[in-house]
Amino acid sequence: MSDFSKDDYLADMDDVESLGAKDSENEIDKPSSGSLASSIYSSIMKESKVKSASEAKKKNSEKSNSKKRKKKFGGDDSQLTDDAKTAQKEENEDGSLTPLGKAKAEAAEYLEALQRERAEFINFRNRARKEQDRFREYGVADVLTALLPALDDIDRAREHEDADSSLVAVGSKIDKVFAKFEVEKFGAKGDEFDPSRYEAVLQKTDENVEKPVVDTVVEAGYCMGERVIRAARVVVAVPAED
Repeated sequence: MSDFSKDDYLADMDDVESLGAKDSENEIDKPSSGSLASSIYSSIMKESKVKSASEAKKKNSEKSNSKKRKKKFGGDDSQLTDDAKTAQKEENEDGSLTPLGKAKAEAAEYLEALQRERAEFINFRNRARKEQDRFREYGVADVLTALLPALDDIDRAREHEDADSSLVAVGSKIDKVFAKFEVEKFGAKGDEFDPSRYEAVLQKTDENVEKPVVDTVVEAGYCMGERVIRAARVVVAVPAED
């Protein structure tokens, strides 16, 4: 019996890929059991099967991931945008987030929380400003209301030709001070009579007017913007009845 040569046997055998492509029972001559050739054959076949199974598993995994990407981002891999490709790197094959994906998700949460806090702060600041303006308006109105009797006396004194110049100067300074606080004095002869701004203390007929107008101002009126602090008290001239 001739000696068995391992090298000669391996040289005559097909490579691993050919063995994987052929049917193991029908197209490859299986050596007799118990021989050295049989052991080598079994080892090669086992390695081939493991490699084939590994490649098949890898292909199935790639196919599954490709389907997931298509479902999530749309289109095939060649049509993915740069943002979509970046998003793929943020997920593992099992769908869990990578460290980069986790960091970006956490940053997005912080950004959203910051935007909410900023919006709430802006709303609070606007409300606070409106409250301050309203309280300021109330304060000025209270002071003006308390000073109205004195202001009326100063106005009456200024109407006389022999009024003291110092008193007139004081009245002018008071007018300038109230102007800084947006307090407006109104009421003059010839103004159209507006019941929301004027209080008629007396009414008289005048043939020269076509509609009710202010004839005489008894006490000037004061307002802040649209708010009337005190209506002007006037004598109203109305058209004569036919």
